[in-house]
Amino acid sequence: MDIPGYVWLLTIVGILGLLTFDFFFHVRKAHEPTLPEAAKWSAIYVGIAILFGFGVFLFGGGTMGTEYFAGYITEKALSVDNLFVFLIIMASFKVPRMDQQKVLLFGIVFALIARTGFIFLGSALINSFAWLFYLFGAFLIYTAIKLLKPEEESDEADNFIIRLAKRLFNTTERYDGDKLFTMENGKKVMTPMLLVMVAIGGTDLLFALDSVPAIFGLTQNVYIVFTATAFSLMGLRQLYFLIDGLLDRLIYLSYGLAAILGFIGVKLVLHALHENTLPFINGGEHVPVFEISTGLSLIVIIGVLAVTVLASLWSPAGRAHSAITSSRTSAKKYLAGDFSGKGQTRDEVYAQVVAHERALGLLNEKHRARAAEDEELNALLAEAHETHSTSSK
Repeated sequence: MDIPGYVWLLTIVGILGLLTFDFFFHVRKAHEPTLPEAAKWSAIYVGIAILFGFGVFLFGGGTMGTEYFAGYITEKALSVDNLFVFLIIMASFKVPRMDQQKVLLFGIVFALIARTGFIFLGSALINSFAWLFYLFGAFLIYTAIKLLKPEEESDEADNFIIRLAKRLFNTTERYDGDKLFTMENGKKVMTPMLLVMVAIGGTDLLFALDSVPAIFGLTQNVYIVFTATAFSLMGLRQLYFLIDGLLDRLIYLSYGLAAILGFIGVKLVLHALHENTLPFINGGEHVPVFEISTGLSLIVIIGVLAVTVLASLWSPAGRAHSAITSSRTSAKKYLAGDFSGKGQTRDEVYAQVVAHERALGLLNEKHRARAAEDEELNALLAEAHETHSTSSK
C-alpha cells in the first residue's frame, strides 16, 4: 500500500513535535523525574502509540495494523534491552541523576536518526536484492545465539572513539551541569557529558544493526517500519526512570529477546526461500516452504515476552539478583555522596543501605551464600558502615 506524501509529512511533524515538547517541558530544566511523573508520561506515550496503531487498523486494514503492533512490541522490547547498556554507560561516567534525562533524550534522537537511515537504506537494498533476506535472517539467528552466551558484566563504557577523544582533546573528569565544554585553568576543556553522548551514540549505531533487520522480518512496508520504530523510542526516557530499579530483575530478558530474534531470523530465511532467485538454490526457482504469518508472529512475540518477564519477576534468582544489585547501588550512592534525589539526606540514603542489606538476609540459603561470596559488595557495605559511623561522631 502506497502512503501519500501528506501522511508522511504529518507523521514526521507529529514525531518532531513530541520530541520538541519533551525537550522544552521536561528535559530543558535539569531534574530527576519522580516515579509518578515517569509513570504518567510513560503511559501517555504508550497510549499515543496504541492509538496510532488503531488508526493504522482503521485506515490501512488488518494486515498493516497487525504488522505495526508486531513491529512496535518487538522494537519496544529491544529498546528496553538498550536501557541496560545506557545504565552501564551512565554509571561508568557517573552522570548526575538530574542530568541523565538530557543524555537519554540525545540517545533517543540519535537512535531515531540512525535507524531511519538504516530503514531507507535497507528498503532500497531489499527492493533491488531480495536475497538480502538470507543475510538478514542469518544475522538475526547469529545475534540470538550470541545473546544466549553469558558475557562478563562490565562497568566500563570505554571504546576506541572515547579513548581517541581523550587523547586528542583536553578533557576533564568534572561535570559542569549539562555543558559539553567548560573552562578549567584558563583552558577550554571537554566535559564527561560530551563523552557520554559519544558513547551513547556509538551504541545506538550498534543497536540499529539488530533492530532494523528484526522489524523488516515482520513487514517490508517502510511506513510501518518507520512509525513502529519511532513510537517504540518515544517515552524511552520516562521508561528508564520508571523501571530503573526493575531492570536488574529482568534476568531472563536476553533469553526472551534471543528467542524472538531467532524466530524472526527463521521467518526471514523462509521468506527468502519462498522468494528465492539465487541460481544455486533450487535452480533459481521459488522454494515451496511454509511462511509464518504476521498474526502468528505477533502471538509468539507477546507470548515469549510475557513468559520472560513473569519468569524473571517470580523466580528466586530474579529476586536475589535484584537484592544484590540494589544493595551494591545504594552503597555506591552513599559512598559517592550522591544525595541529589528529591528530599534525600545522608541518613535517608544510609537507611536504604541498611534496608537493602537486610533484604539480603531474607534470601534463601543458596542466594545468601552467593551474596556472601561477592567480595566487592561486602567491601562496599563495610566501607559504607565505617564511613557513616565516622561521620556520625
